[in-house]
Amino acid sequence: MERESMEFDVVIIGGGPSGLSAAIKLKQIASEQSRDISVCLVEKGSEIGAHILSGAVLEPRALNELLPNWAELGAPLDTPVKNDLFMFLSKNSHFKLPTPPQMNNDGNYIISLGNFCRWLAEQAETLGVEIYPGFAAAEVLFDESGTVRGIATNDLGVGKDGQNTDSFMRGMELIGRQTIFAEGCRGNLTKGLFETFNLREGKDPQTFAIGIKELWDIEPKKSKKGTVWHSVGWPLQTDTYGGSFIYHLSGNQVAVGYVVGLDYQNPYLSPFEEFQRFKTHPSVRSVFEGGRRVSYGARALNEGGFQSIPKLTFPGGCLIGCTAGFLNVPKIKGTHTAMKSGMLAAEAVFDAISQNSKEAISYQQKLQESWLWKELYKVRNIRPAFSKGFVAGLMYSAIDTYIFRGNAPWTFKHHADHLQLKDAKSSKKIKYPKPDNLISFDRNSSVYLSSTNHEENQPIHLQLIDNEIPIKINLKKYDSPEQRYCPAGVYEIVQSEDDSAPYLQINSQNCVHCKTCDIKDPTQNINWVTPEGGGGPNYPNM
Repeated sequence: MERESMEFDVVIIGGGPSGLSAAIKLKQIASEQSRDISVCLVEKGSEIGAHILSGAVLEPRALNELLPNWAELGAPLDTPVKNDLFMFLSKNSHFKLPTPPQMNNDGNYIISLGNFCRWLAEQAETLGVEIYPGFAAAEVLFDESGTVRGIATNDLGVGKDGQNTDSFMRGMELIGRQTIFAEGCRGNLTKGLFETFNLREGKDPQTFAIGIKELWDIEPKKSKKGTVWHSVGWPLQTDTYGGSFIYHLSGNQVAVGYVVGLDYQNPYLSPFEEFQRFKTHPSVRSVFEGGRRVSYGARALNEGGFQSIPKLTFPGGCLIGCTAGFLNVPKIKGTHTAMKSGMLAAEAVFDAISQNSKEAISYQQKLQESWLWKELYKVRNIRPAFSKGFVAGLMYSAIDTYIFRGNAPWTFKHHADHLQLKDAKSSKKIKYPKPDNLISFDRNSSVYLSSTNHEENQPIHLQLIDNEIPIKINLKKYDSPEQRYCPAGVYEIVQSEDDSAPYLQINSQNCVHCKTCDIKDPTQNINWVTPEGGGGPNYPNM
């Protein structure tokens, strides 16, 4: 059965802040030049914002450039930051650290990034952008010369056995003169583009972290609207990069989360359990006692920064936002940089279309001349410095910030996260406390709060390249770390009752699309591909 197709000037993959900013900017430029340009944006979530997860504190620099009248347009920025706290935690106590200048939040806003993206989508549609949520881009389309000509959404109604069911519906081709990939961290199609066009040649490996977040309703007397609280230290060991955030929003709500660098070495470490344990700290527990947890989610994030940015353009398209990796790690922010990359790409793509060029080559140049490039360059050495341990990283960060001011005559290198695990036999087991179901919880009850749902009768979207590796290598050498690094209980080693060999059970219906397994699996044997559109979490206010 042939696919139906629709043609546009520009097709954008992903309804996050970068994709939506690119769409808005394209329409703004076209209006300024009295030109007409057709823009289509597809999003795999059931609605814009359904798969969006971040802390989040927004630096409005890019928003001010894109939509200077955002307040008049009703942007959901109603919680300006009033108080900044940076803490070091020991097991039973804490003390305040000086707030690094990169973490200064004067003029910033605590937001729900999902709600912010929903608002951006409204602005884009007002300008004439066609937005199609619930459609997962599953395949990159090429013409006979190898130029990207668009994408195809995945087929619907394919059963677990790979056979078409009675509800089968062929995917659709979305053809564009230029295709902008804004898939977010570890984009599935972007992975293929890296290989097809050798976009990572001469670049450092991307390095990642997993961020786990909960939203709580707390007692009104404990609410401190506008307070931003970060911590380092306990419960992580000094050889593991990570830390926490607690953001007080309006309406007596608090966003709490924990970030763990995926270059950790101990296969027994569980980012989910570290987060739950963090909440039991005396300085933290009191905030949530008497409150109610209302939502949960998890997402991987890029931490490679400047030296891991790939080549961004290729014939027929370009990469923007977190799929390319523009997070400013020391600042703990990536929304403003993602938006700016989308805006710059829009300018270059419009020029390419106007000149009938196959490649928006001016994008890379525009980026290197922008404040975004300068911002990432100045903090490029801080994250890799922590590979030497917490104390060394903290000391170097101070030297880099206050003495070299980000202009040291060297650039540290990154390493691939999946190569960092030590053997289980040479690693110390970690005994995590059982959840009390008041402050700390298990994975199943957490996934329930993410409103995750997948059509049951569909092929598993977590694909194993070799079915024997989970037992022969992961279990034997690392004691199956996928059981611990997954924050949703997707991977489970089952011991058969008849004493036959154990096997890996994949509970794909639990998947919250965080992409951690695709990143951290030590042999890169797990390939995350898009399930049917609309599947996955449905975050209401994250």
